[in-house]
Amino acid sequence: MTDFQTFQTIVTAQHVGVRVDRYLAETCPNLSRARIQGLIEAGHLLCQGQPLCTASTPVREGMVLTLTLPPDPPTHPQGEQNIHFSILYEDNALIVLDKPPGLVVHPAPGNETGTLVNGLIAHCGADFVGMNNNRPGIVHRLDKDTSGVMVVAKTEKAYLALSKDFASRHIDRVYRALCWGIPSPAIGSFEGSIGRDKRDRKRMAMTEHRGKWALTHYKTLQVLSGQIAFVECRLATGRTHQIRVHFSAHGHPLVGDPLYLRRIPAVARHLPDTQRTAALDFPRQALHATRLGFTHPDTGEMLTFETPLPHDMKNLLKVLQ
Repeated sequence: MTDFQTFQTIVTAQHVGVRVDRYLAETCPNLSRARIQGLIEAGHLLCQGQPLCTASTPVREGMVLTLTLPPDPPTHPQGEQNIHFSILYEDNALIVLDKPPGLVVHPAPGNETGTLVNGLIAHCGADFVGMNNNRPGIVHRLDKDTSGVMVVAKTEKAYLALSKDFASRHIDRVYRALCWGIPSPAIGSFEGSIGRDKRDRKRMAMTEHRGKWALTHYKTLQVLSGQIAFVECRLATGRTHQIRVHFSAHGHPLVGDPLYLRRIPAVARHLPDTQRTAALDFPRQALHATRLGFTHPDTGEMLTFETPLPHDMKNLLKVLQ
């Protein structure tokens, strides 16, 4: 497929109540349900001419659905010059950067371009493309809306060495976050296995019978207005959404978290109007990877990098103080 293609369908009575992604998967046999979900999230589905971006929406009889299929992405990601990130350190083996919030790390359905990987390819050159398919050099990642320090390998040797260190937990990783409520005790740990949520594939959840063991150490740095805590977290393991899941499961979801903060926290009503509005309207999870320490794969030297909070979290802290 070289040009944009459009598929249009009108929902009949026999399909009423079916999720829109499932309905489209049945009526568009050439597209997988995962691919359809990615297209919906990326804004490629119209209902009665208006964007429909929630894959779980049930269809109704007479709905006119228009799905636009963009061109197939290239086999390997391409370099893009307009991807902005701050470089903290670089040599022939690796690059350390400060990822801004809102930047996806590597291409995936619905985010085939405009990622950190596309920017790294443009920065590092063609040789970088050959490593690890569409995730060249990526030995760990941060969620799209999490900011902070990342290390990326530029050689196969560095990639293998850093991957091994991450897997064996020989990496120093410290995050800072804002959470609802005040964790007790002020210094403690959250422990519990984390696996995919059966009811929502985008979410992770704590579970007793499946998943992978996870341990998060935390320390409360500051209590803000008596209702929000500014915390520091040290990861003993590195599971998907680990900090977000652990804090949410223990009654302290991160401020602004779109996945794990499903309702207005009870403590919010005790905040003054200005502070409550600022916290509830914060547009992303208030989470920043502030420190990363690792052993250089070539020299054996221990390197540590730290970055300050991004402007949006700094501004929220000021308002809450």
